[in-house]
Amino acid sequence: MEYASIYIDSQSHKKIPFLWLCVLLLTSVFLSCAGPKVLTKKEKKSLHELISSSPIFSKSYTGFALYDPIAKETLYEFDSDKHFTPASNTKLFTLYTALSILGDSIPAFEYAIKGDSLILYGTGDPSLLHPFFVENDTLLRFLKNRPEQLFYCPDNFVDERLGTGWAWDDYLYYYQVEKSAMPIYGNVVTIKKDTNALADTVTPAYFQKNIHRNTGIERSRPSFKRALSTNEIKLEGKLSPQKAFHQEIPFLYNDSLLTNLLQMELGKEVKLISMPQLPVTEKVYSGAMDSLYRRMMVESDNFVAEQLLLMCANELFDTMNTRRMITYAKDSLLQDLPDPIRWVDGSGLSRYNLFTPRSIVRLLEKIQGYLSIEKIKGIFAAGGETGTLTNYYRSKGEPFIYAKTGTLSNRHCLSGYLFTKTGKVLIFSFMHNNFYGSSTPLKKEMDKVLRVLYEEH
Repeated sequence: MEYASIYIDSQSHKKIPFLWLCVLLLTSVFLSCAGPKVLTKKEKKSLHELISSSPIFSKSYTGFALYDPIAKETLYEFDSDKHFTPASNTKLFTLYTALSILGDSIPAFEYAIKGDSLILYGTGDPSLLHPFFVENDTLLRFLKNRPEQLFYCPDNFVDERLGTGWAWDDYLYYYQVEKSAMPIYGNVVTIKKDTNALADTVTPAYFQKNIHRNTGIERSRPSFKRALSTNEIKLEGKLSPQKAFHQEIPFLYNDSLLTNLLQMELGKEVKLISMPQLPVTEKVYSGAMDSLYRRMMVESDNFVAEQLLLMCANELFDTMNTRRMITYAKDSLLQDLPDPIRWVDGSGLSRYNLFTPRSIVRLLEKIQGYLSIEKIKGIFAAGGETGTLTNYYRSKGEPFIYAKTGTLSNRHCLSGYLFTKTGKVLIFSFMHNNFYGSSTPLKKEMDKVLRVLYEEH
């Protein structure tokens, strides 16, 4: 067989058969040409027409970015450098910050022993006796058998109870719960009645005395109102004996209330104290962080999102302050985003937040650096199956969309991961602002675009 005078081993000088060399060269050329698929000009034109000519999108301010994380290439952009109010897409920034700073387990609380006293500090953990988590009573079990006098010190919380730019008159609703260093019961009063139950229950029972009932008013569904400056709650209308009822109402938080609730649970005294944090403190951990991440991402829980930022701040600075934490994240974790961002809270309740679609896409790529595909599927809402995506982006087989929604009045965004028919994983961000009416038409129109991408790529 004829040999080419080319060597691949400079020490042994073994020659390669000419035929083999040709095969190697052709294979190399083929592989270099058959890398990760990008959109052809025709495909880009088709996608552009689908978005730019949409009669639904034309009624809003719309931006879109599509990215292939394997090829490291932006496949398509439509006003992706414009800033949008992201609503709950803000939680993606909170998730990335928490992934960067917190470990696998929830830091439940900290304490220090001084003489015959135990001084307790909060860490921001939102899960203590929270109605939407598997019961977390780690703190209570720890404190019940302690021989020391118990003190609670709230001085590591140096934030406001409500976030910058939040609507003051949403204080009554679960989606705007007050922040605190040591939440308990999710910082809400839960009024619940099971089907065919004779009466409702109030949790925590401490608030039973605060419920004022007026059953003489006829209503199809009972209504609850909490006073702005107190924890007095009015119930108007009758609870149907045949129907279940479940309502969470944020309570007006203060540190004395927390110690009262702890005392009620422990059956022992807990005193408030104000003092500099002792240098020697022990940290106690409870459940898995994934339980908080999933609640925030799948159900879009604003309270959990806000508390996660406070937990990060406590981890880094031993104090809880949202603004300080965001400043650190912008300067140290997010300095490589393509556009400047305006980020003011953990949940996206504020309309002051401003991000671009291409910055969110870059953020999702960074999140992918922390999470495996299976973790992404476990933490993000799945199209047609879970959380805020239950009724949209359905598939006959496995879900093809795992993403985070973001909705405020006249604002709707969707950003996440698209799993194509051929097995590729693409990152996308769809953002819509300033539309009038329901977001449903936008969701249906986005479904058309994302389904085309799923089928063709």
